[in-house]
Amino acid sequence: MAIAKAERLMNLALCLLGTRRPLSKRELRESIEAYLEASSDDSFNRMFERDKDDLRELGLVIETVENLDGEVGYLARRDSNRLPPITLDAEEAAALGLAAKVWQHARLAGAASGALQKLRAAGLPEDVDPYEAHGALEPRIPVHEAAFEPLMLACRDRRPVAFDYRKATAARPEPRLVEPWALECWRGHWYLAGWDRDRGAERVFRLSRITGKVRTRGGKYTAQVPDVVTVRETVAGWAGDIADRSALIRLRSGSGYPLRAKAASVRELGDGWDELEIPYGHGLDAWLVEFGPDVVVLEPAELRADVVDRLRAVAKG
Repeated sequence: MAIAKAERLMNLALCLLGTRRPLSKRELRESIEAYLEASSDDSFNRMFERDKDDLRELGLVIETVENLDGEVGYLARRDSNRLPPITLDAEEAAALGLAAKVWQHARLAGAASGALQKLRAAGLPEDVDPYEAHGALEPRIPVHEAAFEPLMLACRDRRPVAFDYRKATAARPEPRLVEPWALECWRGHWYLAGWDRDRGAERVFRLSRITGKVRTRGGKYTAQVPDVVTVRETVAGWAGDIADRSALIRLRSGSGYPLRAKAASVRELGDGWDELEIPYGHGLDAWLVEFGPDVVVLEPAELRADVVDRLRAVAKG
């Protein structure tokens, strides 16, 4: 069955590349044996549309042209489907291989492998093996959230999305309608930055708090998409990496190493506790909650109150 489909796709690609004028569905059906064997017109139409989509997914540029009589035809111009020679030096090839290796541990593994094969066909040196086990670098980007792939596609295609989102301080999720801008990985967690239509402001959403399916919505964006650097700064600020003051916390000895790495000062208190002065910015309360009973906020009072509220919301379920 797989061989038959591959042969059918090859024949369709050859027909579309070999013609100088658009070919109608009728002409394509008469030219390809597998289409002639279709049991009905509906069966042929479904088969043709799937094959056309598969070829486009593989990178073939297929044009749809309507003639003066209103009949639709298809062709793949050679000049639109010809790549210039790709020449890569050792550093560029290594960077591409490293990028492909990163996504082997995420939901984009299939796309990364396909892209690498296309690059090899276009000139990527054969001696570059991005999957070799003895490499000095072992980059990994973990992606466990089911929302990642539909949100990635929505960011790429500029499509609004709807999903249910549970804030850390809320017991139940709430519906959100968002114009997605970009996805960013921060401290091992994935975040979506975008425009929240209901609130009329930019927002950052942690993917692990999205519940249910991500649904796409029609229509154009209503807010201007900022530069990618601005989006990264937004995520950094939301995740607490842009700090304008300090907080004082107690931390259980032998725990909370990420907090210790950021601490401006550490003082032993005895009885298994240390006192740390750490940078305080937006999102620090959500980060501290992740350390559970190993952290106690001393000051400022508003940070302590935010952490207590989050812990109570978690306790309520």
